[in-house]
Amino acid sequence: MRMDKKRIITRRDFLRGTAYTAIALTTGQPFIEKARVEEKVRVILVRDEKAIDSMGNINPRVVQQMLDRGVSELMGEKDPVQAWKRLIKPSDIVGIKSNVWAYLPTPEELEQAIVKRVRDAGVPRKNIGIDDRGVLNHPIFKSSTALINVRPLRTHHWSGIGGCIKNYCMFVPSYQLPLYYHSDACSPLASIWSKPIVKGKTRLNILSLLRTQFYSRGPHHFDRRFVSEYKGLLIGRDPVALDAVGARLLQLQRTAYFGEDRPLDNPPTHIYVADEKYKLGVSDLRRIELVKLGWMEGSLI
Repeated sequence: MRMDKKRIITRRDFLRGTAYTAIALTTGQPFIEKARVEEKVRVILVRDEKAIDSMGNINPRVVQQMLDRGVSELMGEKDPVQAWKRLIKPSDIVGIKSNVWAYLPTPEELEQAIVKRVRDAGVPRKNIGIDDRGVLNHPIFKSSTALINVRPLRTHHWSGIGGCIKNYCMFVPSYQLPLYYHSDACSPLASIWSKPIVKGKTRLNILSLLRTQFYSRGPHHFDRRFVSEYKGLLIGRDPVALDAVGARLLQLQRTAYFGEDRPLDNPPTHIYVADEKYKLGVSDLRRIELVKLGWMEGSLI
């Protein structure tokens, strides 16, 4: 479907809980509207049409190149190793918070690309851990000084989308999630980021857009018809900004597939709340500078 008008998700949309059904029109305006330079947050989108081959296999070499290009751009460095050295110190104990949801897990190729660069930054392999559901009991995460947050972008029954903010839900006991974090479309999720095990430790956030799930209904719903081989990575320091851009992308993918934006079980209200209540990052797309690198055919945003 051709998109003749460019739209943004405004704070009002998030507040009303209708970010997926009532998008404010900014006809003829670019993705970034005028804002004070110091308020803009940079988010890097990298895509490569060779990231997934015709058989559906992820190319680890291409993924490494995409990660290197994105992190180098984010950090303003030509050499990816130097870029990582600005994120990670040799003395750091590094936890890579992944996601193991069976239908769309964090690709191992991306995990290993991150491990390579963390090691290149001088961290011994014994001080690097990768985990998801076991982070509370994992010795690396319990003593970590640095975290890398990486997961695929997808829709989610309770929170509207599964993104960077929600990926830290495993840092609280599972019995607490429905009690304290599922209310109002999971609006309290960002409060987890203030817990001692994670507070101030996140050096980098990565949303894998190699494959995205742009539509689902009900808990744990998965349908391959609603999975897009987008062949991209979204990289940044601000988890809220990444999720705001990700939410917009999923909306545009639904519109392209269905010819309209179909509502989800819950809107992604937690993204706005993470900004306005918890001050975790920026949710207003007008304050986000999206830097696009590589192959952009069908990028939508």
